[in-house]
Amino acid sequence: MKRIGIMGCGKIAQVRHIPELATNPNAQLAGYYNPTIKRAEQMAQKYGGKVYNCIEELLSDPKIDAVVICLVNQAHAEVTIQSLKAGKDVLCEKPMATTIEDCEAMVDAANLSGKKLMIAHNQRLTKAHAKAKELLRKGIIGKILTFRTTFGHGGPELWSINPGKNTWFFNKQNASLGAMADLGIHKTDLIQYLLGQNIVSVSATITTLDKTDATGKLIDVDDNAICIYTMENGVIGTMTASWTYYGAEDNSTVIYGTEGIMRIYDNPDYAIQIVTKNGEKIYMDVEPIQTNDNQTKSGIIDLFIDTLEQNKEPEISGKNVLPAMRAIFAAVQSCQEKRTIEIPANRTK
Repeated sequence: MKRIGIMGCGKIAQVRHIPELATNPNAQLAGYYNPTIKRAEQMAQKYGGKVYNCIEELLSDPKIDAVVICLVNQAHAEVTIQSLKAGKDVLCEKPMATTIEDCEAMVDAANLSGKKLMIAHNQRLTKAHAKAKELLRKGIIGKILTFRTTFGHGGPELWSINPGKNTWFFNKQNASLGAMADLGIHKTDLIQYLLGQNIVSVSATITTLDKTDATGKLIDVDDNAICIYTMENGVIGTMTASWTYYGAEDNSTVIYGTEGIMRIYDNPDYAIQIVTKNGEKIYMDVEPIQTNDNQTKSGIIDLFIDTLEQNKEPEISGKNVLPAMRAIFAAVQSCQEKRTIEIPANRTK
């Protein structure tokens, strides 16, 4: 039985991590910290466990085995490193951190402490993405040539714990990046997972087109990001992240090969749709994608607890996520400098 402390009791903790911990037979919700203590008290009242007044108090409690970090983006690195040094295993929400130096420092801290660091990239764990990876590896659409992967919805102000234009997601000091950190990191990590290849060059436009704050001014983080990614083996494609899809949420990936096309979560009736070069159509109703309006079990908590129980290396470790984070920061640099950015550290050969 692993005793878990929750750091940050906002929306993602309330609708995913805490309920999933509550139903895991090998986990106990042992404690909560939140900058607004009332929110931590509400979770303790609902699920049981202790409320801590500060991070240091929680981390000094020997009864806490591991922590789940759901604080604002800018706090991820500092609190993760602090937790690892305190001897706690860590599951950290995405994005891993707000600079590549901080990401690397988190990995170093995990190595030095001997504790586990896992990042909550739940898209790798959907049944359709796992099945798609298997089929692609078997060559069902031949040699992969190009792709497009997209994650867009109406914005975090419609979903966050305090809905409205004062959401912390719109505050650069707290969030660092906007749609790119919120949604783009998911699809960046996912395309590397599906193709089994790292991104080695990026050309990107990251901009703010429509979102405004409470004063009516454009927010100071991006609401749209469009990137061209080149993989190690020369495959190219686009990654789009958007907070301005004012309609149905789009969380799809389409992969084009020499023998056909695979569409993942692009058809509401089928999780995977394949059309081969000779016209054959294959439909697979694996499971629907998780959306803001339709929360289902992500698998992240179960994987984290299993990792701790089995004392094994996390499947989605901090080190494993570094290539995606390098691509994110390369995209930011590309937009700022208006040029393609190469990522030599992502090359495995």
